[in-house]
Amino acid sequence: MSRHLQAGERIVRTEALHGGITAEMWRLTIGARDGGARDLVLRTFVNVEHAEDWLDREAGALTLLTGSAVPAPGLVAVDPAAAHCEYPSLLMTHLAGRPVLVDEGLETRVPLLARQLVAIHALRPAVRPRAYVALTTAGTVVVPKGAHAAAWAAAIDVIRGPAPRSEGRFLHRDFQPGNVLFDVPPAQPAGARITGVVDWAAASWGPADLDVAHCAANLALLHGPAWGLRFPEAYEEAGGVRAAAASERLYWLVRDALALSEEVRSVSRPWREAGRAALTTRAVEERLDAYVTALMDAPG
Repeated sequence: MSRHLQAGERIVRTEALHGGITAEMWRLTIGARDGGARDLVLRTFVNVEHAEDWLDREAGALTLLTGSAVPAPGLVAVDPAAAHCEYPSLLMTHLAGRPVLVDEGLETRVPLLARQLVAIHALRPAVRPRAYVALTTAGTVVVPKGAHAAAWAAAIDVIRGPAPRSEGRFLHRDFQPGNVLFDVPPAQPAGARITGVVDWAAASWGPADLDVAHCAANLALLHGPAWGLRFPEAYEEAGGVRAAAASERLYWLVRDALALSEEVRSVSRPWREAGRAALTTRAVEERLDAYVTALMDAPG
């Protein structure tokens, strides 16, 4: 760590950052001899499978994003194989702002999220990241207790077939409110602006609809199914291009919603830690059920 600091600098304060699922995050305040200070962020994977791969991918993405129109942390150093650190780690610059997970001001933030995602998909890297991976299958979906059986059966049938052919785009692959930093002026939620997009460990190449679907599903669980249905519209209003056929758009929306069925407990925990105490595992399951049902009932 010390070899990546400037002469005379030292760590004067550490602060745990909460909200992540797989990695430990630390804000490091670096003090200089002249009394000045700057902040860095240390991202560490402790006993996490595929940590080396994830950190390699994130380092590559942050390098690619340097100088782009997408506000992302700057890469300082990476040790994916834990050659110098106790665990695989990545050191990056600290961005101002914070994730905003409350319902208030959502009507302002959703268009901002949509415009930011369009900007990410507009990037044309000289070297493409690896192709996306979708692990969920019809056999791994976890149907919530008391769910609308017919809707879930129909949704599972949607993903039994092959993925639609699509034009590739640069994907964040975990674009959702927890990974977007906002500056929200006090008592003025309409003045919100995005200050950064973080967690690029899953950056991939694939259909824009996959990123759209992931953000939509997270909005549905955080704020209610109506917001999940609203986000794809906001993305198109911002200039984003989705699959031409309604059946193809539905495929991606359903696939990501069903993928979250396997992760309800892990995704809801950091939301509660961030202050959304009402989002119990059961409450999130009920919202997921309502969202999947709404997708299957929505007109083509």
